[in-house]
Amino acid sequence: MLRQYLPILIFLGLSTVLGLALFTIGWLAGPHRPDAEKLSPYECGFEAFEDSRMRFDVRYYLVAIIFIVFDLEIAFFFPWAVSLHAIGTFGLLAMLIFALVLTVALVYDYRKGALEWD
Repeated sequence: MLRQYLPILIFLGLSTVLGLALFTIGWLAGPHRPDAEKLSPYECGFEAFEDSRMRFDVRYYLVAIIFIVFDLEIAFFFPWAVSLHAIGTFGLLAMLIFALVLTVALVYDYRKGALEWD
């Protein structure tokens, strides 16, 4: 049974060793010139806050929700594309309705100005 998993284990081992080696080489060979700007915290393109309870602009959340929706859309399209031959016309129509609902949502967001970042 272990013979079947041996290539996977070898691949995981080599990728771990290679990743650690490249990280170590970069850390050893890279410049070490810290300054105040490099050491300051960076939060999502915003300046660092003194108060952690400060309100964010709602557009930040709208863009995040749109990203999640379309990321999930892609996650649903892959298995659908693989099994399209097996599910036939019903699967095609179901996915077209799904894509139409997401397109309507995108048009709605666009008209509400959720995609405009001023």
